[in-house]
Amino acid sequence: MSTKSILVLNGSPSGENSITLYTAKYLETLFTDLDFETLQVGQRIKSYEKDFSACRTALLSADLILFCYPVYTFLVPSQLHRFIELIKEQNVDLSGKYAAQITTSKHFYDVTAHRFIQDNCDDMELRYLGGLSADMEDLLHEKGQKEAEAFFRFALWRMEHGYCEPRITQYGGVSEPASHVSASEHSEDTASADRERRPGKIAVVADFTAGSPLEGMAEAFCRAVPYETEIVNLSEFHFTGGCLGCFHCASDGTCVYKDGFDTLLRERIQTADAIVYAYTVRDHSMGSRFKMFDDRQFCNGHRTVTMGKPVAYLVDGDLSREANLMMLMEARAQVGGNYLAGIAASCEDIGRVADTLCYAIEHDYQQPKNFYGVGGMKIFRDLIYQMQGLMREDHRFYKKNGFYDFPQKKKAQVAAMYAVGAMMQNKKLQKKIGVKMTGGMVMPYQAVLKAAGKRAVKRPSLIGRVRQKPKK
Repeated sequence: MSTKSILVLNGSPSGENSITLYTAKYLETLFTDLDFETLQVGQRIKSYEKDFSACRTALLSADLILFCYPVYTFLVPSQLHRFIELIKEQNVDLSGKYAAQITTSKHFYDVTAHRFIQDNCDDMELRYLGGLSADMEDLLHEKGQKEAEAFFRFALWRMEHGYCEPRITQYGGVSEPASHVSASEHSEDTASADRERRPGKIAVVADFTAGSPLEGMAEAFCRAVPYETEIVNLSEFHFTGGCLGCFHCASDGTCVYKDGFDTLLRERIQTADAIVYAYTVRDHSMGSRFKMFDDRQFCNGHRTVTMGKPVAYLVDGDLSREANLMMLMEARAQVGGNYLAGIAASCEDIGRVADTLCYAIEHDYQQPKNFYGVGGMKIFRDLIYQMQGLMREDHRFYKKNGFYDFPQKKKAQVAAMYAVGAMMQNKKLQKKIGVKMTGGMVMPYQAVLKAAGKRAVKRPSLIGRVRQKPKK
C-alpha cells in the first residue's frame, strides 16, 4: 500500500511562524507513516503568481489537501484567497482528491471562513472531509492536542472508506451578474427624485474595471443620492501586500507597509457619513483584492471606528446562491455597529437601497444588534480585556464605549435571581403563585406602555424622501 501524501497549504503570511501551522506540524509528528509537504502560500503568493508550476505538481501528487490558516476578517487571509483563484485560473484538475481544513482563531466567524473553503472545494470537485476550528492556545493543552489528533484520525478513516461531506454547491467560478448592463446603458430613472444637494459625503469602496457592469451600478448609485459621492476604486490602488498579521499596528495604529493605505482608509473612506461597498462575486466572496482591503483594515485594531455610520452593498452576481456571503455582509455590519441599509444585486434594487441609506443618514438611524453583533463583540470583548497590555488602543476604545459589560458585574441582578429561585423551591409558594409568575414579569413593561401613552405624537404623513416613480 502506497504512503498517503498530505499537502499542507499554509495560508498564514507568517510562514513558519504560524501558530496554525504548528497544528499541522503536530499531526506530522504523530503520523509518521504519512508523507507531509507544505506550501507557504500565504508568504510566497507573489512568487506563485509568477510561476505556478511547483504548486501544480504538489497539488496533483497529493492525496489530501489540508487548508491551514488563521481566520482573517470573517474569511481566509487574502493571500490564500488569491491562491485559490490561481488554482482555478491555472485549470488544475483536483476532482476526486480529498480536502480538509484547520484554522486557529478566537472563533470569531470561523463558520463563514470554513464555509468559504467548503464552497470552493465543491467548485473544484474535491471530496471535503470537514474542518477543525481551534482556539489559538488549544495546541498548548492536552485537550486541544487530543482534539487535533481525533479530527485527523477521523479524516483519514473517511478517506479509507471513501466517505466525504455531501456537496453544498453545484456551481463555481464567478457568479453570473443579475443584470449585464454597462455604465452607459443605465437609465436616468435611477437618478435622485430630489436633485438638491445635501451636506454630507458617501464613500463608495469598489473593485471594478472600466466598462464593467459593477462600474455602471456604482455610477447609477451616485446619481441616485443627493450627497457628494466619491468612488474609491481598489483596482487603482497599489497594495504593497496583504496583512502580515505582524501586530506592528497594535500600539499606534500604523501599518508596517508604506503604501499609503492608512491615509486612503482614514482620510477618504472613514471620514464619510456612510460607506457603500461594491464588488463582483468571485469564488463565493468579494475577490482577493477586496479581501486584501478588508484584512489591511486591521491597522484599526479591533476598534469599530465607523460605528454608527450606515453601510450598503452593490453586488454584481447571483446572491441567491451565496447564503454564506449574505451572512457575512450582515455580520460585518452588525459587528461594526453599522446599520445595513440594503444590498443591491441588480439595477432595479439601487433606488430602494439609495433611499434607505439616505434615510439612515438623515435620521441617524441605528438598528439594535442581533446575535451576529452581540455574540461577535463578546468574543472581542474578552480577547481585548485579556490582551490589554499589548492592545492598548483597543483597550482604551472598549473602556470608553462601555464594551466591557461583563455579566458577573451585575451583582444586584444575580442576587435577585437567587432570591426568586429560593422562593420557587418552596412548593406551597410555587402552587400559590402558579401562572402569576409571568404576570409579575411583565409589570415593568406595562409601566413603559403607560408612560408612552402620555407622550404619544402623531406621525407626519410622509417621513423623509419618497422616490417618484419613473414616467413610462
